[in-house]
Amino acid sequence: MGRVAADSAAAFAGLCTSMGVRLGLYEAMAGAGPLTSEELAERTGLVERYVREWLAAQVAGAYVLHDAATGTYHLPAEHAAVLADRTAPTCMAGAFTMLGPLYETESALSEAYRTGAGVGWQAHGPDLYEGVAAFFRPGYDSMLVREWLPALDGVLDKLERGASVADVGCGFGHSTLLMAQAFPNSRFSGFDFHTPSVYAARRAAQEQGLSDRVTFDLAAADDFPQGPYDLITFFDCLHDLGDPVAALRRAEHALAEDGSCMVVEPNTSADPAGLVNPIGRSFASVSAALCLPGALAQNGPHALGNHAGEEAMRRIAEEAGLTGWKLAAETLTNRIYDVRR
Repeated sequence: MGRVAADSAAAFAGLCTSMGVRLGLYEAMAGAGPLTSEELAERTGLVERYVREWLAAQVAGAYVLHDAATGTYHLPAEHAAVLADRTAPTCMAGAFTMLGPLYETESALSEAYRTGAGVGWQAHGPDLYEGVAAFFRPGYDSMLVREWLPALDGVLDKLERGASVADVGCGFGHSTLLMAQAFPNSRFSGFDFHTPSVYAARRAAQEQGLSDRVTFDLAAADDFPQGPYDLITFFDCLHDLGDPVAALRRAEHALAEDGSCMVVEPNTSADPAGLVNPIGRSFASVSAALCLPGALAQNGPHALGNHAGEEAMRRIAEEAGLTGWKLAAETLTNRIYDVRR
């Protein structure tokens, strides 16, 4: 009962956290020191009475500290790194902005659970796409160029000299653009089947001045343009596909002779007992509400969910003709595989 009470409190509070991100409340408090509710309302252009009530909820969750003697509220620097700084590797704000659109699909999900039908990615609102991108971005920012790519055999040298790269399931293109910024001699192609995400990625490329060597196009994971590519990446998306074998088979055909795939997947356990921790629980819950329904909507032969485990992913790669498989790097939330013919 205590566990459920704590969970229900967190579920209600998640809405307030999402609003704090969306309205810039955490950003306004970051580095500002103690503030009154009036001062915070003035900084954000919001109504003070609402701000005061929001602050009470933040104090109740120990996100914000309150000094009753001065009537002020303070967001500590270590809290700001998680809630306010979207460039910090510790930022988790995106997890909360995903909640609204996921809850809105509860009726459709309930019906899908009865019928076995899927709920496609495109069935969700734009807040979900933005939230997913914001959720994954801090990890990519901190790890992709510095640790993950160097862990792949021979890939860093190719990228520095000048390589052709395909980012399959690129979404908003954060991963694609990070690589492009780091390796100016290489060319990058991002592919996704979701039109709004591709348009968002194109805007980002233009804003960052990378459109001359980065392109984003609509394409399914099993039908993206042939290369040859020196590197093909799948960032947290292979498990979402109805036919991951077909996607990897397409990649196998599109690889250069000595090319490789980087497959990034959640660091979760195929054994439910291994999910009994905050990260495992988060991924498993998202899988039940988003990943699995999305894969089922594609009517493919697979519906993996995001905790299928390494062995299942390895078998899929081997079926596609990619028999070289190595765990290249690992974080609390991700496992990075170096996959080759």
